[in-house]
Amino acid sequence: MNLKKPPVPVPVLMLIGIVAISFSAIFIKWSAAPASVQGMYRLLFTSLLMLPFARPYSGAAFALRRKDWLLLGVSGVMLALHFLLWMGSLKYTSVASSTMIMALEPVFIMLGAYILYKERSTAAAMLGLAIAIFGVAFIGWGDIGLSSDNLKGDLLSIGGTAAVAAHLLIGQKLVARMPSYLYSLIVFISAALVFAIYNLAAGIPFFAYPPREWGIFVLLAVVPTVFGHILFNWLLQYASATTVSMNILGEPVGASILAFLLLGEQLTGLQWAGGVLVMGGLAVYLYAGSKKALKVKESLPGAS
Repeated sequence: MNLKKPPVPVPVLMLIGIVAISFSAIFIKWSAAPASVQGMYRLLFTSLLMLPFARPYSGAAFALRRKDWLLLGVSGVMLALHFLLWMGSLKYTSVASSTMIMALEPVFIMLGAYILYKERSTAAAMLGLAIAIFGVAFIGWGDIGLSSDNLKGDLLSIGGTAAVAAHLLIGQKLVARMPSYLYSLIVFISAALVFAIYNLAAGIPFFAYPPREWGIFVLLAVVPTVFGHILFNWLLQYASATTVSMNILGEPVGASILAFLLLGEQLTGLQWAGGVLVMGGLAVYLYAGSKKALKVKESLPGAS
C-alpha cells in the first residue's frame, strides 16, 4: 500500500498523540467531579467539536436501519460503562496501574473477536496474551501490598477495558456499512445521553462545579480525544495501521512519567515488573501480525 507524505513527519505527530492521550488520566486525577460527570462532559464537548464537520454524513445517517440504531445504542452504553469504570478506577489506584491494565484492550478485543466472530490468532499472539495477563497479575499483586482500594481500582480498570472492547467489537460490524466518523459521533452522543440519565437517576448535579472543573472537562475533550485518538485515526492515511497501533504501548509509559512528575506517584518493584511484562506481551502480540483483532482499534477513535 502506497502511503502519502504528511505535512509533518509521522514520528513527530505520533509523539504529539502519545503525549496527548497520556494526559487523560492526569486530568481525571486532577478533577474532583464524579467520574460520571467527567465522562458526560468529555463526550458532550467532543461531540460538539465534531458536529460542524458532520454534514457530509447526513445521507449515510438517514440510510441506517433500525437494527443499526439499536447496535449504536448498545455501543454507546458500553462506551459510557467504559468511562464510568476506568475513570472511577483512577480514584482508587495509580495512573500507572490503571493505564497498564487499559493497554490490554487489544487482548480483550482478540478474545471477543474469537468468541463472537470465530477469528483466530497466531501462536505468537497467544504467547503475547499470556505474558500480558501474567503482567497484570503482578500489578494486582503489587497493589494488594499497598491497599485494598488499589486492588479495587485495578478491578474497575479491567471492567472498563472489557466494556470498551465490547464497544469496539460492535463498531467492527457497523463501520463495514457506515462511515467511522458518523459511527463515532452517534456513539459519543449516545454515551453522553446514557451518562445524563445515570446522573439524573443518581441525583448527581449537572452544573454545580467550579470553573476549574469546567476547564478540566474541556481539556479532556480536546487534548486526549482530538489531539490524541482522532489524530491517530487521521494518521492512518500516512502510516501503516501496525505503526499507529503501537501508540497503545506509549500511553502507559507517558502517563506513568506524567503521574510521577505532576502527581508524585511512584511504583513498587512488583508494579514495575508487571508493567514490563504487560508492555512486552503487547509488543509480542502486535508484532505477531494479528491485525484482524486490532482492526477496530485502528479505524475508530479510542476511549481512554
